[in-house]
Amino acid sequence: YNMMEITELKKILNTKSRLIGVDMGSKKVGLSISDENRKIATPFKTIDYRNIDNLTTEIKKIIQENDIDAIIFGNPINMDGTTGSSSQSVKDKIKILNDKIDLPMILWDERLSTIGAFNLSSQLDINVSKRVKNIDKNAAAFILQGALDFLNN
Repeated sequence: YNMMEITELKKILNTKSRLIGVDMGSKKVGLSISDENRKIATPFKTIDYRNIDNLTTEIKKIIQENDIDAIIFGNPINMDGTTGSSSQSVKDKIKILNDKIDLPMILWDERLSTIGAFNLSSQLDINVSKRVKNIDKNAAAFILQGALDFLNN
């Protein structure tokens, strides 16, 4: 099991390819997708997490339909920089996905992503119930955007 570093990913990506961002919650999984120039992350969908097989099937379908080259997973690191049980849970799920999906997988520090997604949508003046409903895929877009910005520098 080998998580790739984002700096390694930068070296192997094709000029045109799309990435997906994943905000892995215990009950909901937010997914976002980039454009083929890897400039903009767009919230894509939120799926109910039932089990790892269900998640694998969903992700594989998105990969096939959208020509995806890598997956960026948000790593829920605590604000003080320590890793807790949610980070371990994400890593455990990625280990399983890694055996079933043959694409580079990156862990991206997602601190502030949920807060960032919520605040971003508040600046866009979207009502609160809608913001809460879309928080997972918006957080996934926030995670992916952070990685894209890094890759583009």
